[in-house]
Amino acid sequence: MDKEKAIVAVVGDGIIEPGSPKELLAEELGRRLIDHGYRLLTGGLGGVMAAAARGARSSSRHTSGDIIGILPDDDVVEVNPWIDIAVPTGLGHGRNAIVAHADAIVAVGGGAGTLSEMCFAWLHDRLVIALACPGWSGRVAGAPLDERKRFESIPDDQVWRASDPAQVLILLEDHLSRYRAALDLS
Repeated sequence: MDKEKAIVAVVGDGIIEPGSPKELLAEELGRRLIDHGYRLLTGGLGGVMAAAARGARSSSRHTSGDIIGILPDDDVVEVNPWIDIAVPTGLGHGRNAIVAHADAIVAVGGGAGTLSEMCFAWLHDRLVIALACPGWSGRVAGAPLDERKRFESIPDDQVWRASDPAQVLILLEDHLSRYRAALDLS
């Protein structure tokens, strides 16, 4: 495994309709992340998590270890089949704080669990990107999550709004190094 690959978490609805716009967005996003040399981190279950992992696995650049699932339970019984590395935590929704420690987090829709992951990522000073689609990602895209100034070096800090997976990749390219430098993670 390449130790230099940045880890991007994809979070969102745990249940989605097959063939829905969110499923298609998450699947394309997962594939594009691996295509562009990132590792994928999810909560390891269904919905957006499974779609992103399935897309990541379909990338011609996928290698074993590229797709990580941080599971809420003590075992791997419910892990989706596209996860390379499953990490059972027994933490329930507390595992969202671990997911939020990725280098960047991308939200696709989502309910309260997704909102908690975005908030934890914000509190941990991570790059947060939200796809403009129904759910919490669409509600907070393009605005800060609170009024504090997280970084002097990033005066335009916000939950970055993306309209599609291609724009997510552009935002990662444009901003990830700034956030990593501000945290001294580069």
